Amino acid sequence: MKGFLEYVPGTSFLHKMNPVAKIFAALLIVFTCFLTQSFIVLGVVIVLDIVMAVACGMVKQTLGLAKAVAGFSLILALIALFTTPTGDVLIELPWGYIGTGSIIAAVRIIVRLVACAVPLFLVFYVTKLNDMANSLVKICHIPYRYAFVFTSTVHFIPVFMNDMSGIMEAQTARGVEFDGRFIRKVRLMIPLCVPLLVSSVRKTNSAAIAAEVRGFNLRTRASGYKEYPFSGIDVVAMLGTVMLLVFSIIF
Repeated sequence: MKGFLEYVPGTSFLHKMNPVAKIFAALLIVFTCFLTQSFIVLGVVIVLDIVMAVACGMVKQTLGLAKAVAGFSLILALIALFTTPTGDVLIELPWGYIGTGSIIAAVRIIVRLVACAVPLFLVFYVTKLNDMANSLVKICHIPYRYAFVFTSTVHFIPVFMNDMSGIMEAQTARGVEFDGRFIRKVRLMIPLCVPLLVSSVRKTNSAAIAAEVRGFNLRTRASGYKEYPFSGIDVVAMLGTVMLLVFSIIF
């Protein structure tokens, strides 16, 4: 996925929100999705996801993410379908049965994972990693070391994906065909992990040296010059997600 977890500039209200408020609201939405059993609440979250995607102009990326998460959650849904014999019997199995409750549980897994994944990923698309780390340090008093490790991990994910894509393109130009059965594709990709590992170690080492040169160990909460005040929209977003969480627990 090109541009995966990479910041996309914009002027939407999501871009202007306080990074901590965005993280807080996104996490509350995730908790809401996992605590509720109601399709109504999950439907409300899906609508919020659509509104946020449209507001920040990232409908295409959101649809791609939703498809990927739905494909992954389909595996979990199938497991739930065959291992949760609840409701009226539809299909008899040697170890149980598939019932109406089994189908509902499988569908709920897919909807739940898609609904909770979108806000989390949108946070990274509309927030600079530097702002995210600095705001966590200044507002939440998280040690800079931990904030740096977290944001660096997120930063290297698209870097490694781009490196892997470049290696595969180079091998394709040499006549290697990656199309075909899944097992064959995996066997072809395993040897490519070696140059990717070497490249990853070099990049990580370079990043560590650069951080040391810039006085990484001397960094404190007062080191950052940029302030991250909360605005009205931040308060509304946090209160709204708190109310949604309470509603999901009650109902």
